[in-house]
Amino acid sequence: MKKFLIAALTTSLVATPVLAAAPAAAQVHQTQQTVKYRPNGTVVVKKQTVRKTPARPQYRAKWAKGQRFNRAEARNYRQISNWRQYQNRRLYAPPRGYQWVQSGNDAVLVAVASGVIGAVLGGVFN
Repeated sequence: MKKFLIAALTTSLVATPVLAAAPAAAQVHQTQQTVKYRPNGTVVVKKQTVRKTPARPQYRAKWAKGQRFNRAEARNYRQISNWRQYQNRRLYAPPRGYQWVQSGNDAVLVAVASGVIGAVLGGVFN
């Protein structure tokens, strides 16, 4: 009985986010009704169904090349010591005097001495 309850609980925990995300991805249906009155007294009603897909927000990185990197403004800041772990996520070997830094979902290539940003890879850590 105990195993059955644990299995039911884990199934509900796994299934809840999947079920909650389904309506958000669904298309929005909207019905428009147009009524026209003609001079001879007739009424014309036209119904039209419009399907709208919700717009996905585009991801925009906070940082830009040439800016000075400030640790205090970075979300989820950490230094990436082993860039080879993230080679499949577009990270490459940093040039001499640079290091990779994670700020939120972005990978930022920062000069060690001056703090100037050399490159920004947005959305790497999704």
